[in-house]
Amino acid sequence: MIGRLSGILLEKQPPHILLDVQGVGYELDAPMSTFYQLPSLGEKVTLHTHMVVREDAQLLYAFADKRSRELFRELIRLNGVGPKLALALMSGMDVDELVMAVQHQDVSALVKIPGVGKKTAERLLIELRDRFKAWDALPGAVSLAAPSGVTSAPIKPSVDAVSALIALGYKPQEASKAVAAVEEDGLSSEELIRRALKGMV
Repeated sequence: MIGRLSGILLEKQPPHILLDVQGVGYELDAPMSTFYQLPSLGEKVTLHTHMVVREDAQLLYAFADKRSRELFRELIRLNGVGPKLALALMSGMDVDELVMAVQHQDVSALVKIPGVGKKTAERLLIELRDRFKAWDALPGAVSLAAPSGVTSAPIKPSVDAVSALIALGYKPQEASKAVAAVEEDGLSSEELIRRALKGMV
């Protein structure tokens, strides 16, 4: 199993990442909570990974820290929760927000996530309640890289943001509307995605 990768960040188009590790390009999928912490293209980054082996594919999922990876592993252990839904949950909420939602059994917080209906949210909250009792003692997330003086911005951040939301499960019209509602000059695609997700109800 591959548990961690360190290399040069070549591409980042949510939810996909391409990482060059000593000349080998690894394709990874990551939640938006990890994308928010990625450095600029061409910089070095270390990611904690989880590998899923299927009959037709070997998939790698990347996370900013061990705590996020552990949350992903807890989620995919649940009945009816695959990697795609787990990434959607972790993209709509960060680790602490999800833990808090579980502790307060907040159904309304989960139903905002694409693919999560009321019955699914209620079941997830019940199943996760006991699993999350010890999470308060776990260390928080660690930043992936020190802030850089120069940040590379996509040519069309709004287009990238809409594409990312569609990849996360939102309908094209819904994604476009959400990005348009928060679009401002100078915002990166990551910031647009963050604001659009916050604004979706």
